[in-house]
Amino acid sequence: MFRNLIALGLALSLAACASVQKLDAAGDVHALLISIRDNDQATFEQHVDRDALKKVLQAKLDEQVAQDKRLQGLAALLGPGIVDFAGDALIQPRVFKTVAEQYGYTPQTKIPNQVVIASALKELPDGRVCATKNKGGPCVLIFTKEEGVWKLSGFEGDVSTLRIKL
Repeated sequence: MFRNLIALGLALSLAACASVQKLDAAGDVHALLISIRDNDQATFEQHVDRDALKKVLQAKLDEQVAQDKRLQGLAALLGPGIVDFAGDALIQPRVFKTVAEQYGYTPQTKIPNQVVIASALKELPDGRVCATKNKGGPCVLIFTKEEGVWKLSGFEGDVSTLRIKL
């Protein structure tokens, strides 16, 4: 009984640190994490704004190509469709598994509950929320609420961390 009261007190204090918006987003972030862990493509698609994320990734890839003469030559040889293909290929659960592992979520790690996830999210001035690698750090994953669902819509991390796992 005493342990239950302590657990309840801890949960309430964590919840007090999390806003309603972050708690709302945390449920969908939790579902996304589970879909990534389980390589569940259908659930992953429900929690990803593929078009928005693809634009962000393509811009990052274009930026990398512009900075590297070798990549410019390869992109010219392969054509503009290669960046489009790369954007599609990168938006997969198995690719974001690498990002999840950077946050400490390995296949053996228990995915934290909604309250814990909410306390790790940061509200942005425009109504979106983001996940940071560490408390107070820069945003890495950005989520936008669309039609009642919080979806992964942005990636501010290093594109080189997105690897296609075979």
